[in-house]
Amino acid sequence: MNKAMPDEQQFRAEVADWMERHLCGRFAPLRHRGGPGDEMAYPELRREWEAEMAAGGWIGLGWPQAHGGRDLPLALQVAFHEEYARAGGPGRMGHIGETLLAPTLIAHGTPEQQARFLPGIRDGRVFWCQGYSEPGAGSDLAAISTRCWLEDGEWRLRGQKLWTSLAHESEWIFVLARSTPGSVGREGLSFLLVPLDQPGVEIRPIRQMTGEAEFNEVFFDDARTAADCIVGKPGDGWRIAMALLGFERGLSTLGQQMHFAHELQLLVAAARSCGADRDVGVRRRIADAWIGLRALRANALRIFARGENATGPEALVYKYAWSNWHRDLGQLAMDVMGIAGDVPASEDPWRRLQQVFFFSRADTIYAGTNEIQLNIIAERGLGMPKG
Repeated sequence: MNKAMPDEQQFRAEVADWMERHLCGRFAPLRHRGGPGDEMAYPELRREWEAEMAAGGWIGLGWPQAHGGRDLPLALQVAFHEEYARAGGPGRMGHIGETLLAPTLIAHGTPEQQARFLPGIRDGRVFWCQGYSEPGAGSDLAAISTRCWLEDGEWRLRGQKLWTSLAHESEWIFVLARSTPGSVGREGLSFLLVPLDQPGVEIRPIRQMTGEAEFNEVFFDDARTAADCIVGKPGDGWRIAMALLGFERGLSTLGQQMHFAHELQLLVAAARSCGADRDVGVRRRIADAWIGLRALRANALRIFARGENATGPEALVYKYAWSNWHRDLGQLAMDVMGIAGDVPASEDPWRRLQQVFFFSRADTIYAGTNEIQLNIIAERGLGMPKG
């Protein structure tokens, strides 16, 4: 490790100390809020929190110093995500820009794109969303039909994107669109950076069973973006999109697991308060959940031992494993609450456990369904022929 770097325990103490001194006062309501299923919580305050984190130097930890990052080694990045979640750090409004788009621009963007877009992400003041899925192109992303074309020195777009998280809170969206007329599948796609505040863009919320609406539909009707707002060349879209997805299951997974651990603690507290912990079956399922979470952590560490963006067999099983674990936790939460879980709750832990149940129903669907994940494991991990 670089001699200028603190050791891991010193760094963990630094993160914990900063969180204790800053996640308080007006930011205190954000503790353990804004995660999956709760992303509508305190959006304006969470925007301010992003700027607070930027001022503390906690955005872009793994970015090269040349791009305004701290270039921290992998072990310290893991430590940050774990300590952030342990302290109750809120769901990140800027995570799509910081952990998905920024590494993609650093790897594949032009110097001009890097200079234009990275500072806003690093400073916690410009927020991004992802324009991939469409009504006819979810798990089969290559089936997208949104079109783009160059006209009068600008890219124009027409089409629809679906399940766009936090589009209503974002300034920009990166869009995978079909730039070659008549192309099919992975060919003829381009990766565009598009401003959302313009004529020709309409954002419609999708109301979920939780009552919230962090997902959206985004419609493009001759929307525009500059000719140089394309990452890679026309037709490179699939390559760039897959490179971006390679960053999606990176280091923040350790923070996700700490968030899961907090949910498990809430469940245990609820079981004790209502007497469900005296049920042998419930106790066994809680023990199984704890064991499963430890197994997820061990597997994540195996992934990172191969490198931050490793794509070995360990990485292939991760999404399938955590999504099923979390769905089972949601079901266990409802079983612990019993009939009390049938009535909308306003107080924690009941409110949060209901959110876990409802939102976790989608875990095995979004970002690749269970069926798609099993195909990936079979074909890429085990070398089996396509069915």
